[in-house]
Amino acid sequence: MKRLSSILVMGAVTLGGFAQNRTDRQQLDNPESFSMILLGDPQGYIKYDINQPLFELQTVWISDNIENLNIKAVLCTGDLVEQNENLIRNRNMLNQTSRQMWDSVSRAFERIDNKVPYIISTGNHDYGYRSSENGRTKFPEYFPIERNEKWFDCAVALYPNRNGDESLENAAFEFDEPNWGKILVVCNEFAPRDEVLEWTANLIRSDRFRNHRVIYMTHSLLDERSAARTDNEPYAITPHNWGQQVWDKLLQPSENIVLAISGHEGEVGDFEDSVAYRVDKNEKGDDVHQMMFNVQTLGGGWEGNGGDGWVRILEFKPDGKTIGVKTYSPLFGISPSTKHLAHRTGKCDQFEIILK
Repeated sequence: MKRLSSILVMGAVTLGGFAQNRTDRQQLDNPESFSMILLGDPQGYIKYDINQPLFELQTVWISDNIENLNIKAVLCTGDLVEQNENLIRNRNMLNQTSRQMWDSVSRAFERIDNKVPYIISTGNHDYGYRSSENGRTKFPEYFPIERNEKWFDCAVALYPNRNGDESLENAAFEFDEPNWGKILVVCNEFAPRDEVLEWTANLIRSDRFRNHRVIYMTHSLLDERSAARTDNEPYAITPHNWGQQVWDKLLQPSENIVLAISGHEGEVGDFEDSVAYRVDKNEKGDDVHQMMFNVQTLGGGWEGNGGDGWVRILEFKPDGKTIGVKTYSPLFGISPSTKHLAHRTGKCDQFEIILK
């Protein structure tokens, strides 16, 4: 028995000595930085069973990099599923029922449950039956606050969803980091109602949060390429506000929103058709940076692989004002034969955001 125990211990040591030698381990530019990881709309991964492991690869990669990238939060632009509540599979655009899709995306996020908070701005496909015919959503059923203990460390406010239930669809999360001070990340439901925008405005202007830097997330804000604000969208969900109204009613009048993040838009084409970025002045005269990231058509179009694994690494540098943006794919980075494709370095892929 003693000899068997010795063999087992030696085996464990041997296995430990052959830990996976990762081909493209990511590092921060500055070891004093921290990061947040941005995930684009996952629906293209989730609607086909063959694509689903690619989104799980992204969340596994996040889990594996929490320490070396000093990841404080994961941000997701929404459209977790292709259809919120539909039993009939349209084989021209998916091969999963809604429940299968919700189960899959929930399983992928399990990889980072109790490890890091993730913040999701629910999208048009997460409501109604197929695409926001109404305000019904299974999001609270699959993403109750109890599933991830890391939310209890940072969630500071919730507002009821369209069904009157408190939900992480409208929520605020507080972070306090050396060199940056206090940051508040606020997410809103798709096409947020007036009362949601009013709640957000009152929250960030309150005595408790007025001196926080605010990162705001909602699914629909900017179009691709032109970076014009979304408006007059063809969805039946009501009441609603599109990107232009969100700017007019919330972003421009607010003094402490420094960055707004969205997804939703995108076309089949170049990478530039899947991203957008613009800067405008708020009423105080300070810059409001706005960034759209939705890469689901890369990797074969609307019915392709869901986005080639692209994520954005947002590095909050120790000067307390610079966010370095990098675009990276763990799908390409996992293999020596493709890691040369894993980093996008064009003007729209790698840049810096300088905050006040």
